[in-house]
Amino acid sequence: MQKTYKLTAERLEALQQELNYLRTVKEKEVAEQIKEARSFGDLSENSEYDEAKNEQGRMFSRMVELEEIIAHAEIIELGEVSDRVAAGCRVTVLDLDTGDEEVYAIVGSQEANPMEARISDESPFGLALLGRQKGDEIQADVPAGTLRYRIVDIKN
Repeated sequence: MQKTYKLTAERLEALQQELNYLRTVKEKEVAEQIKEARSFGDLSENSEYDEAKNEQGRMFSRMVELEEIIAHAEIIELGEVSDRVAAGCRVTVLDLDTGDEEVYAIVGSQEANPMEARISDESPFGLALLGRQKGDEIQADVPAGTLRYRIVDIKN
């Protein structure tokens, strides 16, 4: 079964732009670096050539990764009204241990960034929230221990 990547339309557009940049601009720059490094002579002791070839490998690897993500992207529809937690919504939760309220956006794994309160729907915390309703209490087992929260609000 093929893995799908849940993305917002904006994130998909950004990935398509990155792929286009790599194909049109970066590929030519790296090819020029390789050409220049070859002109320095003996390739067996040419660190510039080795670095340029490594850069080319990283670039092609990223291009393949982007093509895979774009080909199997599933767009998260924002604004679909629901009373349950789903990818694309913002969830306000109350930490039952500290009493702090926090707001998280539930996103696909390609957009997750815990430092910006963007939680993957595939993470233990995200999975514990999915399908739940306002007022539900959840527990998520994470590497740091068990998190206990109550869902205060859900916004789409």
